[in-house]
Amino acid sequence: MSTTLEAGSDVTVTLVKESRSGIGYPAVVVRDDGTHAVVRAPWAAPADRDFGFVRFERGDVFTEHYWRDRWHAVKEVRTADGTLKGWYCDITRPAEITPGAVVSTDLDLDLWVSADGATVLRLDEDEFEESGLEQRDPAAAAKARAALDELEELARGGGLTGLLG
Repeated sequence: MSTTLEAGSDVTVTLVKESRSGIGYPAVVVRDDGTHAVVRAPWAAPADRDFGFVRFERGDVFTEHYWRDRWHAVKEVRTADGTLKGWYCDITRPAEITPGAVVSTDLDLDLWVSADGATVLRLDEDEFEESGLEQRDPAAAAKARAALDELEELARGGGLTGLLG
C-alpha cells in the first residue's frame, strides 16, 4: 500500500545515485494522487551551478514531479521572480514515497528542455555507460533508455506540460 502525501506537508527529498549515498533537502508537498507526487523546493546546493545550457542559482525554485510507476522525475525550474528556465529530467527508478520522504534513485541519464522548447539535450549518456547498469541489471537499463526516449519524444512533440498535469 502506498503512502499519499498531504498537500502543504514537509518532506525530505533524497536523491541517490546507484553507486553512492545521496543528498537530501527539504521540500513542501504541492499535491499527490497516489501515483504522481509533486513537491516544491528552493535550489538546495550551497553554490550556484552553471551547466553551460542553464545556470541554477540561489533563489531558483524547483517544482519536482515524481512517479511511483515511471522511470523518470521531472523538475520545472523557475527563477525567484517566477520566470521559467526549463525542465531538468532525471531518469530514475520509480520513486519510493513514505510519510515525510521521497527517495529518487538516479540512473545517470538526463534530459534538459529549455523554457521555449527549442533546446532539448540528452545528457550524461557517457556516465550511464560507465555506471555498469547495462551489465548489472539489463532490464533496468532498458527501462531507463526507454524513459529517456519517451521524455525526449514528448519534449520535441509539444512539451512536457501534458505529462505534468
